[in-house]
Amino acid sequence: MYSYFKGELAEILPGAVILEVNQIGYEIQMPEKMLAQLPAPGSQVQIFTYLNVREDAMNLFGFLSRDALELFQILITVNGIGPKAALAILSVLSPDELRFAVLGEDEKTIAQAPGVGNKTAKRLIMELKDKFSLEDAFEQKLANHVENDANDANYAGNRVKTEALQALTALGYSSAEALQVLQKVDFGVYTDVEAVLKEALKKMALV
Repeated sequence: MYSYFKGELAEILPGAVILEVNQIGYEIQMPEKMLAQLPAPGSQVQIFTYLNVREDAMNLFGFLSRDALELFQILITVNGIGPKAALAILSVLSPDELRFAVLGEDEKTIAQAPGVGNKTAKRLIMELKDKFSLEDAFEQKLANHVENDANDANYAGNRVKTEALQALTALGYSSAEALQVLQKVDFGVYTDVEAVLKEALKKMALV
């Protein structure tokens, strides 16, 4: 019903914002991770929204990108995960982090979200892992970086990570194992494929 709202950020509340559009204040619940990225009250912002309608309430959920909104809509299709749980997950993990956690079958990372235990995290992975692909996840991550901060370093970091992932799988490691270990590599320190591979293999030996 509502694709997005664009207006003045009137107030930032715990877990929500008040957005004034045409002299009407809309309360929109948002992930904590995104609330921290908002500008100061009084600024003009655009928030992509999902309207959840129940018998006793109508709630707006908001996100700073269409990608985050679409991922939220995917999350609430998982059995046992409603809008509140999906919001909690996106308060802890960015869309990129969540996609890689699912592809890497990293239930511990997903279970960090309040109210989401290991059992729910396992179910989420089982239901969503076929909806994502490594290629799409890297492309979306690059697109998000370009949107947020278009620079060559971001592109190079994604290229190095992609090549390192391919090299690790060629060495016989599963995609899940490779993803998990690459998430632990500091790409600000190790900037070329050879250095990343050496560091990743060291970490593999310690697992």
